[in-house]
Amino acid sequence: MKLLKVLEQRFLENMGRHEGLLWEDIAARLCAHPEGLAALAAMEESGGEPDVIGYCAETDKYIFCDCSLESPASRRNLCYDEAARKSRTKNKPADSAMGMAATMGAKLLNEQEYRHLQTLGNFDQKTSSWIKTPDDIRALGGALFCDCRYNHIFTYHNGAESYYSSRGFRAQIKI
Repeated sequence: MKLLKVLEQRFLENMGRHEGLLWEDIAARLCAHPEGLAALAAMEESGGEPDVIGYCAETDKYIFCDCSLESPASRRNLCYDEAARKSRTKNKPADSAMGMAATMGAKLLNEQEYRHLQTLGNFDQKTSSWIKTPDDIRALGGALFCDCRYNHIFTYHNGAESYYSSRGFRAQIKI
């Protein structure tokens, strides 16, 4: 399968993201979970360059995340969620970050997960990524996004209905 070869090559080229993990174990897990492979295929096709970034012993799941240097271009120009997209009276984007992630079978990173990803490389130095926003902030119309500038990870807020050509989202799945 072509996707497995791509994932294996990325795994081998980026061993610092997943020290102590063995590709053979991950490949076996992927082959046993076709729904996970489908989500990874969607992440790959949309430019996310997914890779293994960890293993959770508590849930016995491997964590895959988009590791493209910048927020994937085909996932930009999106409102935060469908409610925000519908609230726009003009210039509605084609989709929302939450909606597109769900269609892919994945989820947006939360702030803690985003900060962990930044320990594994230099991501979003020219773009930004919507992150899972706490319900109390979202209830007031806001949404959060992050980026990395000046060797520092910044978390910002914006109206959930806003969208920009440099803001997308990073997806994550656990298999």
